[in-house]
Amino acid sequence: MQKSWRTVFGRSILFGLALSLIAITAIGVGGMVVSVLVAERVQGSGSAINVAGSLRMQSHRMGSMVLSDADNRVDDHHYLHAAIARFETSLTNKDLLQTIERQPDSDFAKRYQSVQQTWQAQLKPQLLETTLSTLDSKQLRVQHNRLLLSIDNFVDDIDGMVSQLEADTEQRIRRLRSVLGVALALTVLVMLAAIYIVRRSVLAPLSDLLNSATRIARSDFTARAHHVGEDELGQVGRAFNFMAEELAHNYQELEQRVAQKTEELTRSNQSLGLLYHAIANLHNAPLAPETYRVMLQEIEQVLDISGSMACLLPKHGGPATLLASTMEGCPERGEGDCPKCLNHAGTESDWSYADHDKNSILTIPLQDKAGIYGMLRLSLPPGRHLNAWQNRLLEALTRHIGIALGISRKTEQDRLLALQEERSIIARELHDSIAQSLTYMKIQASLLQPVLADPARRQEAETTLHDLREGITTAYRQLRELLATFRLKMDGDFRNLLTTAVDDYANRGDLKISLEASLAGCHLTPNQEIHSLQIVREALSNVVRHAQASEAWVRLRHIGGGEIEISVEDNGIGITAPSDAFHYGLSIMRERAQGLHGQISITPRPQGGTRVSLRFHAEANAADPVSLPEIP
Repeated sequence: MQKSWRTVFGRSILFGLALSLIAITAIGVGGMVVSVLVAERVQGSGSAINVAGSLRMQSHRMGSMVLSDADNRVDDHHYLHAAIARFETSLTNKDLLQTIERQPDSDFAKRYQSVQQTWQAQLKPQLLETTLSTLDSKQLRVQHNRLLLSIDNFVDDIDGMVSQLEADTEQRIRRLRSVLGVALALTVLVMLAAIYIVRRSVLAPLSDLLNSATRIARSDFTARAHHVGEDELGQVGRAFNFMAEELAHNYQELEQRVAQKTEELTRSNQSLGLLYHAIANLHNAPLAPETYRVMLQEIEQVLDISGSMACLLPKHGGPATLLASTMEGCPERGEGDCPKCLNHAGTESDWSYADHDKNSILTIPLQDKAGIYGMLRLSLPPGRHLNAWQNRLLEALTRHIGIALGISRKTEQDRLLALQEERSIIARELHDSIAQSLTYMKIQASLLQPVLADPARRQEAETTLHDLREGITTAYRQLRELLATFRLKMDGDFRNLLTTAVDDYANRGDLKISLEASLAGCHLTPNQEIHSLQIVREALSNVVRHAQASEAWVRLRHIGGGEIEISVEDNGIGITAPSDAFHYGLSIMRERAQGLHGQISITPRPQGGTRVSLRFHAEANAADPVSLPEIP
């Protein structure tokens, strides 16, 4: 039972404090109870001491009365009987009797019984005997002396009784004082014990908890509560330690997640930077070795690899063209050709890994929807494969490279086609202008030869020479116009080129030419811009040379559905004869309109003059949009 109480006491601070309060209360109540009991026992002791003390005085007074009566010879002993009655009344006082009843076996009770017996057996009979005595004076003095001696002895007994009563009273008071002292000492001890319990079991654990909480608030998650007993604060300490462990675990996990997210963001930033730089460089120089050298360096840095290369497949047989490389050489290249790359040409190919002596080669085709243009090879450590985000990054990068290469190749093809078309147009223009003028001059020269042999035909010769001179002038002027047309540079914005052409012909013909151009977001390819600009120039040239106009209008607008309309109008004399079609260069403009897959019409203008109208559909020059991959 004792062990269980100690266990309960040690497991509960409230129980210990309750026991301390109960002990203090019990000590106080016990002291008060003892005080009440002692007070009840002491109650009446003072009065009893006074009464007992008065018995001595009454005894001496009765002796004095006896002696006084004997000297005065008084036969009336009324006062003596009254004194005896008062003495007996005092001897049977209730305070004395209550004191004896509380302690019937005490020394005071024994002395009281002795005094009472002496009074009844000796002193009272002697006092009554003196009232009845008939002795002579000498015998009477002997009797009185014997009475006085008895009174003295009786008073001594009364003094002993009073002393005993006083001693008993003082003893009870001392007991009360001792009890109160012990109660006070126990109270102080219990209070000290309670203070010690509070200090050890409450203040110290609370201070430790506060210190640990402060450390955790400062991100020190190693703080732990040291008080982890079975009491209430010990349970709080265990709960606090559990909470601290959970916080430390969660904080560590959060730090790991932050580090992971930071790494992912850094990786995404590097990946997006790689894509941005690659797209920018590919846009400016899609086939420049420097573009691919920088790109390979960034790829190796982002993917943490060493060794890469990029090559182009041959167009017409032969080995592949190496664009850039940080490897010593291609391990799959044969003698003078690239059989593996050639096998991929014209086919859709997946990624492939090839293990070699010291590394593993990852081959990625550079392709778009039209076909494969080259290969990107990466040197990886043996057995290593790229992560998902690395695969997505390379997929997006190679797709952009393939699109850039496809656009570059298509641009080259378009440039060759445009060059061929321009050569055909130049040939036709030379044939329709200078060639015909030269033919005309050749005919005139052949006609002039027989005329010069006959002097009579001098006038006819002069006419022929005049026509020949006009033909040479016309041919020279046409040659200059052709040279100005062929030297046209397509640099700058299309609207600026139109504005330059309009200003040029306005100054050349000294007329006002207005320009209105609004494509409403439509995009013209370079080929469309060249043909459109040349048609406008040819129409303005005809206006300046033949229309005799004072004002002209050039309009370029989007009329809906991707269809573009270009019109050149003037307020001149208009088309006067069908033969004028040759002078307006209609055949050349029709050839260019066919190159645009459009329609051209030359009609009179209702207000006077001529209207040249060209309609064609704008063609998209950009590749299909490519969405960037999701890179973590």
